[in-house]
Amino acid sequence: MNAGDSATVQKAIDNAAAGGGGIVQLSAGQFDIHEPLVLKSNVALKGSGPGTVLKASPRFLRSKGPLGGHPLITTYGAQNVTIADLTADQSGDVLDGNVSGRLKEYLVDVRHSTNAVVEAVATKNPFTYSIAVVGSSNFCVRNNSTVATSNGEYDQLDGIHITDSHSGLVVGNHVDQRQGKDGDDGLVAQTIGSAVYDVVYRDNDVRGGSHGAGMQLAVSGKEIYNITIENNRFWGSPSGIRTGYYDGESQAVHDVIVRGNFFVDLDGASTSFSGQLENIQVVDNRFCRSGDFKVADGPKNLVARNEASCEQ
Repeated sequence: MNAGDSATVQKAIDNAAAGGGGIVQLSAGQFDIHEPLVLKSNVALKGSGPGTVLKASPRFLRSKGPLGGHPLITTYGAQNVTIADLTADQSGDVLDGNVSGRLKEYLVDVRHSTNAVVEAVATKNPFTYSIAVVGSSNFCVRNNSTVATSNGEYDQLDGIHITDSHSGLVVGNHVDQRQGKDGDDGLVAQTIGSAVYDVVYRDNDVRGGSHGAGMQLAVSGKEIYNITIENNRFWGSPSGIRTGYYDGESQAVHDVIVRGNFFVDLDGASTSFSGQLENIQVVDNRFCRSGDFKVADGPKNLVARNEASCEQ
């Protein structure tokens, strides 16, 4: 499909879904997005690389997504979907994204979906989280790039944010939330209404923003468990990996493996786990010009074989 606008793209998505599914292939060029694109079950939306740009238009904020937010693309309720090989630009540099519902939906929003893939997507100019997976399972967020460049405009600009979801991969992504001053956490696992579990974070290159960490396990009412964080590079952030509690510390964080990561040029601790913990394994990591590894006491917790080394 040659460059056009959101109505053209949405019609192609709807037609593919009506035919039982398929690939909507976009050419290089700019597609002006006037209202959120809603992906449908069994449809893949694919660009031709970074030169395929979905850009929020000057009238983008006049419309809202299914939940009252402003996603550029949402999978709301769809199953077996893919978003790949394109640039998603929320135009937060030219639009005033501080509007009602800003944090109800996100730039690329995987929502209540199963078997969803977000791959080789570059996000730009966010005024909310860049890539979010909410209430979903069997997901893969792979080889994407997020960046936050604004200064004094927005808060809570997380990179890749996993909420109330399970059974997924976050692998091979480049996350840089600290090019501007507004960025928050690079990676997040967050519970609100459901546990987050069975998620692997591997081979990511992550710089958390000035207001956040490289990665946060954010607990509010439900557990976080069976999380693997391995072979990532956390760099240039206020801190490395930390827990955060927003409903007291009554819910457990347990069975978390932090292994084989490189923590470099952090302002604070490489890891900081507090609260009700069990079986937190922080082993075989390296750190350079960064703080120590902190894990509060708990059954089966282990901090071992971590090395001070600046060798790349």
